[in-house]
Amino acid sequence: MKLNTIISGSPGDAPPVLLVHGLFGQARNLGGLARRLDDARQVISVDMRNHGDSPHDPDHSYPALAGDLARVIEAHGGVADVVGHSMGGKAAMTLALSRPELVRRLVVMDIAPVTYSHSQQEYIDAMQGMDLTGLKLRSDADKRLAAEIDDPGVRAFLLQSLDLKADPPEWKLNLDVLSDQMSSLTGWPDGLNPGAFDGPALFLAGAASDYAAEGPAADAIRRYFPQAELRYLDGCGHWIHAEKPKEVGEAVAGFLG
Repeated sequence: MKLNTIISGSPGDAPPVLLVHGLFGQARNLGGLARRLDDARQVISVDMRNHGDSPHDPDHSYPALAGDLARVIEAHGGVADVVGHSMGGKAAMTLALSRPELVRRLVVMDIAPVTYSHSQQEYIDAMQGMDLTGLKLRSDADKRLAAEIDDPGVRAFLLQSLDLKADPPEWKLNLDVLSDQMSSLTGWPDGLNPGAFDGPALFLAGAASDYAAEGPAADAIRRYFPQAELRYLDGCGHWIHAEKPKEVGEAVAGFLG
């Protein structure tokens, strides 16, 4: 599948940086990080399949997502530094372990190679159940979504994927497929060999998040990526690039060098 991309910066001696967003996101969610990096590097931000302006497909497994990323890298020189958050981090890890020759350096933000017990189904249910009739303003959409989701930050994030210019308005997300494959999204694919990727790897996590906390999650990171460096950022949770943009930007830029 050919993904929609946003490309900034100019090609140079170093390979491009591939930025990979999380579930319900899109390429521009990592725009702040792209701007931090693209003065020295070419940066390729992708809309993952079933998100943003990329095509929809019934297969949303991590091997499929990794395959999409592989095709982007192959079209831009054959090797890249890869940075992924949450779902995008799992896709990036899957890519690095299955096609290590394509990845020079790997950065994973607040996710681990484990199966999680939580689900994001409640957000899909809220979006699918929302009446889109006659919507023209995002503020009106927010009021409707507030009937099911209390957190204004979560609503603002989800509503970035509502296309109000379409007639009638529609979600850019393939909600049916994401719902159908939620257990795969919260899971971790079988058959990936620990240590298959031996390049440099940085795992950044929020100290207030449990996605990559010390314990089983951190143990799994070290098992699959024995060379990994784990850093925990104080004062933030899962959305580390939004909560600590300066610190994350400096850490990623410094690591990618």
